[in-house]
Amino acid sequence: MALRSMRKTRGCWGFIRALHKAPEAAPAPQKDAMRRVFSGIQPTGTPHLGNYLGAIESWVSLQSEPGSVLYSIVDLHSITVPQDPAVLRQSILDMTAALLACGIDPERSILFRQSQVAEHTQLSWILTCMVRLPRLQHLHQWKAKSAQQKHDGTVGLLTYPVLQAADVLLYKSTHVPVGEDQVQHMELVQDLARGFNKKYGEFFPVPKSILTSMKKVKSLRDPSAKMSKSDPDRLATVRITDSPEEIVQKFRKAVTDFTSEVTYDPARREGVSNLVAIHSAVTGLPVEEVVRQSAGLDTARYKLLVADAVIEKLAPIKSEIEKLKMDKDHLEKVLEAGSARAKELAYPVCQEVNRLVGFL
Repeated sequence: MALRSMRKTRGCWGFIRALHKAPEAAPAPQKDAMRRVFSGIQPTGTPHLGNYLGAIESWVSLQSEPGSVLYSIVDLHSITVPQDPAVLRQSILDMTAALLACGIDPERSILFRQSQVAEHTQLSWILTCMVRLPRLQHLHQWKAKSAQQKHDGTVGLLTYPVLQAADVLLYKSTHVPVGEDQVQHMELVQDLARGFNKKYGEFFPVPKSILTSMKKVKSLRDPSAKMSKSDPDRLATVRITDSPEEIVQKFRKAVTDFTSEVTYDPARREGVSNLVAIHSAVTGLPVEEVVRQSAGLDTARYKLLVADAVIEKLAPIKSEIEKLKMDKDHLEKVLEAGSARAKELAYPVCQEVNRLVGFL
């Protein structure tokens, strides 16, 4: 499917849980605001199984729903930690290839580079001047990341949630796919929209969260933590470009427990339950059915069964990524066309914000 999308874009450039309760329902957006979904992903490392099942797969399905969808490769966010320029340039293209291979279709969504639409940073500065410092310092992710970096945490790391808010509000987005760890940031987006509207008049829709049914995928080596690109243990994370041999090795080494039976009990059996959740997600079967079909298997054999299901799911994606990465010009054109379309939406909104604030 991704290959057909790639071919179509060559000739025509017209082109994220009902896990838990979402944050309190926002007021209905302005009556003239169509449904518009915005989400972004950083170009840092190859997407892993958690990225795919927890976000990208939902992005693909959202393309078929009414309204418009914008997906941004948020390269400005990526520099909150040091980046090698050459590596970053390549990572942006690699992420583009991965998204296209997973099913993001530039004819049904707008796929673009954040840094190529200057209005993101313009609106971010205006919103930064509306938020109090303690609000940002109390965000969980700032506390966690600044603790990791000790005294090396940058102002960009502190204020990037405001840039996230600008990313969303710039397009008058009505819905945002979010993960469990982004709830506080989404509340900030909503509060900034309300604050701006109170000060300058009704302008921004107050966006709502979209939550998916897939709980976050956990590390194969530490099921108390989520799967992460930056995990130093290479066996902890399954990347969507891993070879079948690598996938089998990682699932063989997955941490479980001393009970051989396959059951789903996240509170008591985190490791096995993580495998069951992954198995369910990649096959599309309910958790109960996965457990039923696995009756009689011990966890050692079950790990190989899950590995085979993951390999089958990722094989066509991996193949398509390899093809797309060979055509750099095509990837760049997709991003250029998407950035132009995003700019068409962002410019009038930013101009009206400038007028309301008093710059025009």
